[in-house]
Amino acid sequence: MYDRQKALVLMEEHLKSEHLVKHSYAVEAVMAALAKKLDPDNVERWAFAGLVHDMDADLVDYKNDENHLHGPKAAEILKEENLGDEEIYHAIKAHNKATGVKVETAMDQALYAADPITGFITAITFVYPDKKINSVKAKSITKRMKETRFAAGADRDAMRSIEKLGISFPDFAALSLEAMKEIGEELGL
Repeated sequence: MYDRQKALVLMEEHLKSEHLVKHSYAVEAVMAALAKKLDPDNVERWAFAGLVHDMDADLVDYKNDENHLHGPKAAEILKEENLGDEEIYHAIKAHNKATGVKVETAMDQALYAADPITGFITAITFVYPDKKINSVKAKSITKRMKETRFAAGADRDAMRSIEKLGISFPDFAALSLEAMKEIGEELGL
């Protein structure tokens, strides 16, 4: 049901952008780290949700999509392949606030916050001279959050919403950074 290999084959079929594939790996890593803290019996499920959450991103013009299919389309693809479960489908739909699907569960909230922080951390990494994630410090993430011109498209409210799960933003920044550092080579960082 959470067959990572099958999901990777589907991602290869549906995602054409290397950037989105790497983003998916980063969100998978952050979701696994969050699950270890919040739902240790379901680390594989949470990681799977992170891996597949943007599976439809190259299929839908989600910035101009008035039907808000980004999220629902990914859930549909996964259902057709008998991958995931209803909670995962809901979390995938809820991570795109344009769908109108409410963030309800801890998994929903975690994915909603994890999605933008991975891009934010990547943007910070690219500011460093060596462009290596190992050079980034958690304190830099917290500091950059206050600089609204930096990575202006990053949804800071979504990232800070992790606090609804009882995790402070500085702790979330550190957890996310460490999760991404563990797969830095795979991310090309």
